[in-house]
Amino acid sequence: MKRYAAFDPPEYRNWQPDAALMREYRSRIQQDPKRSAVVRQLATDRLLDVYRDLLHTRLQDIGLKRWVRQGVISKAWLGVGEEAVTVGCVAALEPDRDVVIPMIRNAGAGHMMGLPLVHGFTSYLATADSPSAGRDFHYGDVAQGVIQPVSHMGTSVPVVAGAALAFKNRGQDRVALTWTGDGATKTAACHEGLVFASRLGVPAIVVIQNNQVALGTRIDQHGAGKPEDVPAAHGITPLLCDGNNVLDVFAATTLARRRCVRGDGPAVVVAETFRMGGHATHDEREARETFAAELFEHWGRRDPVGLFEAYLLDEGIPAATLAEVEADATEAVEHAAEEALASRDDRPPPENALYRGISEGGVLHCLKGRLAVDGRGK
Repeated sequence: MKRYAAFDPPEYRNWQPDAALMREYRSRIQQDPKRSAVVRQLATDRLLDVYRDLLHTRLQDIGLKRWVRQGVISKAWLGVGEEAVTVGCVAALEPDRDVVIPMIRNAGAGHMMGLPLVHGFTSYLATADSPSAGRDFHYGDVAQGVIQPVSHMGTSVPVVAGAALAFKNRGQDRVALTWTGDGATKTAACHEGLVFASRLGVPAIVVIQNNQVALGTRIDQHGAGKPEDVPAAHGITPLLCDGNNVLDVFAATTLARRRCVRGDGPAVVVAETFRMGGHATHDEREARETFAAELFEHWGRRDPVGLFEAYLLDEGIPAATLAEVEADATEAVEHAAEEALASRDDRPPPENALYRGISEGGVLHCLKGRLAVDGRGK
């Protein structure tokens, strides 16, 4: 894909695939027969869909970073380097049936579940036409299967367990998935949710997105043990995957979903990845000081978008085809940003935050759209 000198991490700007890493990339999905079988079922069109979603996710972050540099917004919480964990997981779901609770760095889940790309921009502008009508830059839409997250990542685990319990009680072959960080696995809410989910055997998937840092605290400083050790405390065998290999993430999540649908849930997917920036755009320098330069270089060679692009070329997909997909994705994201800017001055009245849309009736109406007995009429 095109590299952006002003916005990409330095390690990405002249990115080229490493032959040894590409062999590792391919062997990762071939060494497990079950995962290999899952990947072999992906037709070319489906692979290109995954590529497009990776591009949408990366380009949305680039668009937000551009806004920060231009002074449109003060800062943005980006997921550069972690896109494969989002895209691979959602690609394994059934968007018209399943439910997700993203973290802020899983914003790409929104457009994959059917939300307009423009929501990723209007949510930052707090405009009247933003998903929360200007209240919060965290966004979602229950009717589209996206439960709006909050900043406290561990709290999504008991919520997703509750949604999954509803599916189990109704006898529906649906799953609820959430992501939680390596730092959030140290919270009470995360473990309380896992206790609940495990004890009741609900069809929930918890993805531990280990990006090596909690806020600004390295993983070796914020707790003992490893994220992959957490599921065992709750009687769950984790599915480990390379969080920068979108196919490995997809295969692991597909197997996790199958486990849940056949009644063997919950499932925990542990994806190791790395955040190629700060907690937000305001502290990127701090992030560079937190880790050794060699670690950024190590993960920089493992750009999830570049690796998948190289894999597709090795599979015989023409470069011209990939360029066409990228052009379409770029146009879609740029259009979404322009559309959002057009409504920049449309601010909701202050009383909107207090009254509109948060009454009991409004909440129930919203819930009925997705968590009703038959979901979307099914």
